[in-house]
Amino acid sequence: MTHYVAIIEDAGPDYAVGVWFPDLPGCTSAGDDIDEALRNAPEALELYAEGLRDDGQELPRPRTLTELKADPEVADDLKTYMVALVELPVRAHAAE
Repeated sequence: MTHYVAIIEDAGPDYAVGVWFPDLPGCTSAGDDIDEALRNAPEALELYAEGLRDDGQELPRPRTLTELKADPEVADDLKTYMVALVELPVRAHAAE
């Protein structure tokens, strides 16, 4: 099982909840609430992995939370927002 750290941005009831992955630039998910955004996140990972594969590229290795906390480009976001581990669906693994 491969898991990626996701950062969850909840801007309030008038906005969608956003999810993004520091290790996967451009890979995002959203939903009307946190639960929906997190339910949508594995599909975003899968589509991202398929896109890379179609382009002949490999999916980057997921960094640990400790590694991400040491990255100055991500550290403040980890302090400000919620985080979750999102599993890469098995179908995306099988194609790697």
